[in-house]
Amino acid sequence: MQCPGGMPSLVVIVLVAGAVAALVSGVVAVVARRGRARRRAVCPDPARHAAKVARIAGALRERRSTAPLSLRKRSVSHMVPKPRDRRYRDDKLDLRELNELLVIDPERRIGVAEPGVTFVDLVAATLRHGLVPEVVPELKTITIGGAVAGCSIESSSFRVGGFHDTCLEYEVVTATGEVLVCTPDNEHQLVFQMMHGTFGTLGVLVRLTFRLAPARPFVHVTYERFTRLDDYLAAITGHAERRDADFMDGIIHAPDDLVLSLGRFVDRAPYTHRYDRLAVSYRSTRARREDWLATADYFFRYDRGVTNVNPLLGSSLVLRLGQWLHRLLRAERPTVTLDVFVPLSRARAFLAWYREEVGHFPLWCVPYRRVRDYEWIAPGFFAGLDDSIFLDLAIYGMRQRDDRNVYRLIEEELARVGGLKTLISHNYYSADEFWAIWNKANYDAVKRRTDPHNIFRDLHTKTCRATRGLT
Repeated sequence: MQCPGGMPSLVVIVLVAGAVAALVSGVVAVVARRGRARRRAVCPDPARHAAKVARIAGALRERRSTAPLSLRKRSVSHMVPKPRDRRYRDDKLDLRELNELLVIDPERRIGVAEPGVTFVDLVAATLRHGLVPEVVPELKTITIGGAVAGCSIESSSFRVGGFHDTCLEYEVVTATGEVLVCTPDNEHQLVFQMMHGTFGTLGVLVRLTFRLAPARPFVHVTYERFTRLDDYLAAITGHAERRDADFMDGIIHAPDDLVLSLGRFVDRAPYTHRYDRLAVSYRSTRARREDWLATADYFFRYDRGVTNVNPLLGSSLVLRLGQWLHRLLRAERPTVTLDVFVPLSRARAFLAWYREEVGHFPLWCVPYRRVRDYEWIAPGFFAGLDDSIFLDLAIYGMRQRDDRNVYRLIEEELARVGGLKTLISHNYYSADEFWAIWNKANYDAVKRRTDPHNIFRDLHTKTCRATRGLT
């Protein structure tokens, strides 16, 4: 068969297929734009939010089973996927509709939102008012609820601490269906403080109020290079004391190749970079002396190719694939991905040990201000530690190649230097070791109030046992 003019039918098919593909692509793009616009719109409808909370509270009140319950969210979980994690088999509480922005108050510099709002959507909405959250985690689809539950920090943390340190109020639904409004100074103040870092084991965050800060359109980044760790740590101390930058983080490419990245808001930029597709941010720190990025692109510069994880895929897709295919992941000697927090005064000792025993580079380095002695940390943990700055050292994608359990080795060394780790990855603490770091008395007091039948599991069981397929 031929078309008019003698064009071969195969060409016609190709052209038609191309036209259809272009049409489908256009429709998908329109739908995606509309979805983004909806997610980034402010929806100040108290009745709408209250109806969502009532549905969740009612479902919990009516539940008769005491079997473990996990949360179903719209955004991908940023806990490291694990092959035997028992949460994949749990009953689910559906929180997918909790993803709306409720208030942006430019005068008071306050944001109010539901926990499923992602930081990429939150930043897009607040920038329209010349504001941003005081702490913006590095991956686009981290949610504000996840940032509290899982200890999110970033390069502004040397000034203000973690995202949780910028929060003013939580609305929490208990496992028995009670709705609590929690602040740092009301009758539920301990619930407020203990929600941080407890991975949904004390109740369900359904609304958060948090501080916003002034922002400018661009960030100018300068890179300071060092060959000696002592000079690197002294520079971190100096900048933290002077607060002469808006943002500070770094990459330790090797023991003698250390880069400190300092970001400052600016109104104009001679050019801008975006670190997506094949452009990988951490590699640029080795080659560039300075850089300019649009503010949103600065915040999410690590989203694709975070250190040496797959640079072709965004973080959300990598995590989603890991969860879909979790049974194919290694159960023994899993890939090492974790963050450790080390007091600045003991970073030299820890890194000397790390170089000899582990030796994996690069490391992402984020200075973190210890804003207060947190209620969720065990009494006495900070005894003898005057450090106001801790270093978050992040290890990404290290393959374990021998019979040693690197996670366990790091846990033991952290105990020696007075450090701790986030719980998003593989954890091997015994119960006694665990509760020597986390505050069991405070945790148990809130647990009795918010989850008396332990349907959300306790923190040690959820993060150290259930993730390994243990009960």
